[in-house]
Amino acid sequence: ADVIAPAVTGTLNVLKACYEAKVKRVVLVSSVAAVFNNPKWPKGKAFDEDSWSDEDYCRKNEEWYLLSKILSEREASAYAAKTGLDMVTICPSLVIGPLMQSTLNTSVKIFLDYIKGDHETIENRLRNLVDVRDVADALLLAYENSKASGRYICSSTPIRVRDIMDILRTMHPTSRWPKSFVEVQDDFTYDTDKIQKLGCAFRPMEETIRDSIICYMDLGILK
Repeated sequence: ADVIAPAVTGTLNVLKACYEAKVKRVVLVSSVAAVFNNPKWPKGKAFDEDSWSDEDYCRKNEEWYLLSKILSEREASAYAAKTGLDMVTICPSLVIGPLMQSTLNTSVKIFLDYIKGDHETIENRLRNLVDVRDVADALLLAYENSKASGRYICSSTPIRVRDIMDILRTMHPTSRWPKSFVEVQDDFTYDTDKIQKLGCAFRPMEETIRDSIICYMDLGILK
């Protein structure tokens, strides 16, 4: 719960500063965390920009990070509507890719756990990932394209954990790999038509994974 107030207040403070400085357009980085935790969304339908994670559902399940993303994005949208500030929002999925620094963020730690984790068995679920370089491109598109408006989900083609493992194994064969996979059926995907129509193209996930591993080895994160 401690993450909520800083997320909301911090976001609003930045927007207020932008408004006072007469910034022409603000591109807000939100997250699919504000999109997918929606039990009322039709089962089997890809999540699109009309979906919002359910606030009450997140509170009930103590999903505080998700709630912080929902509330900060909603408050930002309300402030932009009230002041007339031109704001476009990008909602990335789990961001991976080459790092610019040797410190690890949470999303990279999740990805590295596939390599460095000691798993006998792992769930073969569908993962929604996106390359950090594609997110950067999306932010520029949202800023520069005058037709950009509202929310945009930013996520590459979904990939199975088993397929991720197959790519990783060829690049880092010395790691200890899971001996078995458990199939998971409660998968979901995102509809990214809107951001692709804006001009965003996603790298193949094989390229992202390969470049990530090369970067982690260069930085000494992987031996």
